[in-house]
Parts: sequence; C-alpha cells; structure tokens
Amino acid sequence: MTSPRPLPQLNELNRFFWTGGADGKLRMQRCQDCGHWLHPPGVNCPECMSRNIAPQELSGVGTIAALTLNYQPWFPGVEVPYAIAIVNLDEQTALNLTTNIVGVPPESVRIGQRVRVVFEQVEDVYLPLFTPITN
Repeated sequence: MTSPRPLPQLNELNRFFWTGGADGKLRMQRCQDCGHWLHPPGVNCPECMSRNIAPQELSGVGTIAALTLNYQPWFPGVEVPYAIAIVNLDEQTALNLTTNIVGVPPESVRIGQRVRVVFEQVEDVYLPLFTPITN
C-alpha cells in the first residue's frame, strides 16, 4: 500500500516506534531507572541521563492539547481539510505526539477532546494517528 503521507526514514533508534503498530500498540521509550517517558526516541533519559531506556507500550489514549485545520493541499493525494493536533498522552505530563486526527469531519475536532491511537499501515511503517473516543 502506498500513502500520500510523507514516511519516516527508519533507523535503529526509531524503528520500534514506526513498526510497533503492527500489533495495534503505541510504544515509546521509557527510562528503566527513573520511569520518565521519552519522545522522540533518544539515547539517554533527559531527566536522569541514564542510558537504561527501552521501548514500552502505552495506553494510546490522550487529550488534544493544540489543533489546527489545514486547508492547503501541501501533499498531493492528501485530502483537505485535515486536522493536525498535538496529543498529550495520559502516561505523563508533556508527553506529546504531533499527529493527524482521523475518522471524523476535521471541523468537529476540538481542543480538550479525548482521543485514542489508530494506525495506518504503509509498507512496513505504521503511522500513529488518533481518533476521538465516543461514549
């Protein structure tokens, strides 16, 4: 499957993040010494400087902290408008992921809305996107 979305370049540091969606789970690095979550992936913990970090599963649930609707067709094949959001993940204050909100009309997306991760597979990459949680 091809995608009009730009795809990341995989390397040993980020491969777990971009391929982890194969089983429907969002993963980020976590310090095994102090418990701090890291994103984007790095080689040491920014809190305690430990190099004892490893990918761990997250709930994949968060809250939209910032939002913009894009009406400019920057990428051929990507339908406009689309919602770009910063999602604050539940596991840690300021553990944020910039992503697209999908599955609903972009105009219905709101700051403060609760969302959950869904993945779009493109080749071996699983793009983490989010969709609103409905009651």
